[in-house]
Amino acid sequence: MTDSVYIRPIALVPGPQSEEGDAIRLAGSMVYAHRFAVILREDGVVTQRLTCSPATMPQVLEQLPEDVAADAALQWSNLSLAHPPLELGERTIALDQPQIMGILNVTPDSFSDGGAFLDDPEVGQAHAAAMLEAGAALIDIGGESTRPGAQAVLEQDEIARILPAVEYTAAMGGAISIDTRRAEVMQAALGAGAAMVNDVSGLRYDPRAPALVKDAGCPVVLMHAGDGTDLHKKAGDNVVFDVFDALRAIRDDAVAEGIPAERIVLDPGIGFGKQVADNLALINALPLFHALGHPLLLGASRKRMIGALSHEAPVEKRMGGSLALAIAGMQAGVQLLRVHDVEETVQARNVWRGLRDAALTDFADLPAD
Repeated sequence: MTDSVYIRPIALVPGPQSEEGDAIRLAGSMVYAHRFAVILREDGVVTQRLTCSPATMPQVLEQLPEDVAADAALQWSNLSLAHPPLELGERTIALDQPQIMGILNVTPDSFSDGGAFLDDPEVGQAHAAAMLEAGAALIDIGGESTRPGAQAVLEQDEIARILPAVEYTAAMGGAISIDTRRAEVMQAALGAGAAMVNDVSGLRYDPRAPALVKDAGCPVVLMHAGDGTDLHKKAGDNVVFDVFDALRAIRDDAVAEGIPAERIVLDPGIGFGKQVADNLALINALPLFHALGHPLLLGASRKRMIGALSHEAPVEKRMGGSLALAIAGMQAGVQLLRVHDVEETVQARNVWRGLRDAALTDFADLPAD
């Protein structure tokens, strides 16, 4: 009996015209896919891999075992599903191009800013303003460090850290997501002007969180990380398929709790319980995760893998690697990029978008056969 099926885009093209229309627009993004691998697993072992294009996909789907046929058909439909905009209070964030989420950590032990934005609220406010002016679609505010070995934070301490940042960012008209895994912190932030929850535990840490998110009616980011309590517990042996399966289970749990599927964003959790090779495999496989049918968020900015691949470059010297990973996300059709360096990433996105727009007309002047 086949346990699971996965449809992975394996060849991206500049536009459908380059393959005489035999390509799909990936998840409503500016990326087109022409070749796909349909992969079957049994007891965690890959047993079959079939390749095809959109034109021949129906024949491949007809060959699949009955127990995975419906899932395969749903994944194929999801790969071309265009997602509606995210509604964050009075702000609407379209998902037809990559959008930039700026990071504002108000913690004393953040790996990237060392507490600068907590110690001086005016500095934090200026930083939030600069990110919005540079083109950030929203600001992600967090009051708990989730790096390996970070000290636990009491709910009231986390609330005291994030509320001023939420309030001054909301006063500037910025769309805000709250980066927390605690329901009480979510509630305080949403009441102060946040309009999206970004939970690194995928709503598995605090049993009160799913009901709170459902009742708030706000979008939520569900990230893959460890087991919810131990965020850095090692991921599975086949990290791509295991993270795919885990995200599907996390999503299904959220939907079962009454959270509408259209309000869910998924994040594969780069760096959480994953080694460098795992992170690289996940980033290379990002197009696969569109088969789950939700917008994707990629958070790889300044992470340890960049240092590991760059002679142990310190955090403050990882912008080049961060931009490379952000562009990899854009090339995979990722809708949200969570970054520290907003201005530079927005510029990279704008140039990338110019290239994508131009690619759609590259073949317009070719003579017909």
